[in-house]
Amino acid sequence: MAQILLPLSLLSLLFSVALADLTRIEHSLKNDGSLSILVIGDWGRKGTYNQSLVAEQMGKVGKELDIDFVISTGDNFYENGLTGVDDKAFEQSFSDIYTSDSLQKPWYTVLGNHDYRGDVIAQLSPALQKLDSRFICMRSFIVNSEIVEFFLVDTTPFVMKYWTTPEGQHYDWRDVEPRDTYISNLLQDLNNALQASSANWKIVVGHHTMRSVSEHRDTAELLKHMLPILKKNSVDFYVNGHDHCLEHISSTDSPLQYFTSGGGSKAWRGTYIPNSDKLRFFYDGQGFMSLKLTKSDADVIFYDVAGRELYKWSMAKINQGHLPSIVAM
Repeated sequence: MAQILLPLSLLSLLFSVALADLTRIEHSLKNDGSLSILVIGDWGRKGTYNQSLVAEQMGKVGKELDIDFVISTGDNFYENGLTGVDDKAFEQSFSDIYTSDSLQKPWYTVLGNHDYRGDVIAQLSPALQKLDSRFICMRSFIVNSEIVEFFLVDTTPFVMKYWTTPEGQHYDWRDVEPRDTYISNLLQDLNNALQASSANWKIVVGHHTMRSVSEHRDTAELLKHMLPILKKNSVDFYVNGHDHCLEHISSTDSPLQYFTSGGGSKAWRGTYIPNSDKLRFFYDGQGFMSLKLTKSDADVIFYDVAGRELYKWSMAKINQGHLPSIVAM
């Protein structure tokens, strides 16, 4: 069971302030003004389906990049979330798996649809931080790192089929019902927070796909309700999991980039369905993503289960313009 001491800059977790109704966490940059993170999704399988192998490679890359934190795009505990704060799956799928020194950093985490099949209140409980202080999970919140703000958003309640045709599954809608009110308030909070942001980079993180060529394809409810807010507020990246693959898709009518990092364990679904945006990279397998940011530059790398670099992509901002450059491996 990992226990870590957070830097003083992260003690603000105990005294978080709110921007609108979204909790805000402050996370400082490195001394050189840069930030490096890993992004992983759809992982919690007690080490099976190569989860442990992906975790090992994350540790190696995390050390090389000297990462500041990890973002989890959800589906943290399969198949049906946690049963309570004392569920051993928390340690078996998280603490006992991500043991590398470089991964002993905060894990900023959103909920996925599989997490909603269990005890959501337990997964959100501060009691889990007493077991492993890295695990920071909220429904929707902001991580601010001066040059970049990450807006982590609870996307599962948007998807109507979980409410109307759950296919025998139970979803824990406590503190979410009624759906329309919850979604309306969340969208307003997100819009307000994005409008107030003066960060060089604005990155929205959710579990569900916005644009995807894999099994789950596009999420219609997000395209209808959330995408216009992202475009209106000049969001740079939307980062998600849900599809168990690695993807980069570029919007054809805005500068928005879509990144899927959902290869934390079970993958290889064998589905490819093109959409109308520009597909830059697709890997139907296990792996993870790194992101390095400076005030003017972003560098994205996708890695496979062996730690091999599959794809690199870079973008520079000059006078608030976007100059992307792509290096495929």
